[in-house]
Amino acid sequence: MTKLEQLIEELCPNGVEYLPLWSLTAWDKRFNAVEKDKQKKILKYNYYLAADLKNLERENGNVKILTTSITDLWANEEDVEERLSNAEIVCIPWGGNPIVQYYKGKFITGDNRIAIVLDSNQLNTKYLYYYLLKMLPDISSYYRGSGIKHPDMSKVLDIPIPVPPLPVQSEIVRILDNFTELTAELTAELSARKKQYEYFEHHLLFDNDYERVKLQELCTVNQGLQVAISNRFKSPAPNRYMYITVQFLKNKEDNQYYIENPDEQVICHKDDILVTRTGSTGVIISGVEGCFHNNFFKVNCNEKVDKKYMLCLLRSKLMYRKMLDAASGGSVPDLPHKKFYSLEVPLPPFSEQKRIVAILNKFDTLCNDFSEGLPAEIEARQKQYEYYRDKLLTFKELNT
Repeated sequence: MTKLEQLIEELCPNGVEYLPLWSLTAWDKRFNAVEKDKQKKILKYNYYLAADLKNLERENGNVKILTTSITDLWANEEDVEERLSNAEIVCIPWGGNPIVQYYKGKFITGDNRIAIVLDSNQLNTKYLYYYLLKMLPDISSYYRGSGIKHPDMSKVLDIPIPVPPLPVQSEIVRILDNFTELTAELTAELSARKKQYEYFEHHLLFDNDYERVKLQELCTVNQGLQVAISNRFKSPAPNRYMYITVQFLKNKEDNQYYIENPDEQVICHKDDILVTRTGSTGVIISGVEGCFHNNFFKVNCNEKVDKKYMLCLLRSKLMYRKMLDAASGGSVPDLPHKKFYSLEVPLPPFSEQKRIVAILNKFDTLCNDFSEGLPAEIEARQKQYEYYRDKLLTFKELNT
């Protein structure tokens, strides 16, 4: 029997009482749709506009900036003394995408709805935060509006909260904090690995004395095709190819079309390289199979360059900036293939190309692979956390 099970068996074997959120918390504002009896105490906080918060950001600040999204931003205390708050709170955004945040300490805030626990001998604030995270799908359903959505606080404040004895709450918080800290450690490691990857990417690919050659010496490009809606098919069939468009890559379900009998030059295979030439210019795509729209062109490497080395080059931050700078146009940039051909890249011996690819692929797997890299481990830990959070925060209701 775990410590938590022992506490439940000892302190609340018959279940726990469920109380409405309004009876347990005080909020920063009186809500029009909520009866006054449900808001006997109001706490006032000073708010900043988003633009003002942006100007207050400091790299080594000591005051948390609570925006209406999940951020890690800080301000200097001397810059915000008049609007500084110091408390243990939970909050949800007044407008936008629903989230739940917890903070304890000095902070300033944007347009959040902020709550404190009325009686810390009855309810642990961090426990409340975890329970509201569990209830986030319900809270999200209470946000309404055609443009920026706002919460119906009458429904939020009526959320029933299970209130076990404080030792049970504290043990649940300890368990969930351990999960959260482990995920945070993995996320920090992933961030460090990505910076390490960027360093080695630039060092191996560009910080060298190898001959610089123009891309026209290493490859040719095929232009894509543009097919009218009337000539696109919604179902697969022999001689039909998936139509690879920018919209398809963003949302496959709504933009899945097939093209019948396209020319060979507009067909791409999974090991081919596509470059977006208009709009999101310089974004490199590989691993797709079908025929491609003329927002892309396909890179055909010759015998001088390893295709995987070319992919590493084109995916690098430096080449992305070069392609973006070479693009022409106003609001929708366009990269002509002639300007693409004129870009210069280092060309090491073939054996060195393969060595560079092997090193960068190891970093790429660690940083980006959702089957075996750090992202896969973070995803698994997050699912484990959510499973145990929901399990730990489910109580039998006390029959009163």
